[in-house]
Amino acid sequence: MKKGKGFFGEFKKFILRGNVVDLAVGVIIGGAFQAIVKSLVDDIVMPLVGMVTGNIDFSQRVWKIGEGEFAATVTWGNFVTAVLNFLIMSFVIFCFVKLINTITEKAIKKDAEPEAAPTTKKCPYCCSEIDIKAVKCPNCTSDVE
Repeated sequence: MKKGKGFFGEFKKFILRGNVVDLAVGVIIGGAFQAIVKSLVDDIVMPLVGMVTGNIDFSQRVWKIGEGEFAATVTWGNFVTAVLNFLIMSFVIFCFVKLINTITEKAIKKDAEPEAAPTTKKCPYCCSEIDIKAVKCPNCTSDVE
């Protein structure tokens, strides 16, 4: 089997592409970041929400449907916590992406060179290039504006 050919060669090429590696790094960092946001919500935001709502612990809030051994329990407090996790993580990621875009735009504007003023123009009669300051074409001797 030749190197780089076949199924495993294609797989290796796919894995080593920049986008796949960037995505893998993003997923790993996102998982670690999720733990930070979860701690922020569970340890800081939810106690403050509980204080405002009369010390309600949302993680213990449930809605029991039915009675007896087969009663269903809907843990809506956990859902509220998950929604807050999502909203906070989305906001932080939005701010992070906005910051990166601002920095990138400034870097692009800084690196971009202003276009130089044209030094030549085309003769409208013979279409040859002439100096921008010329009033008469040196090729066809026509008056140009």
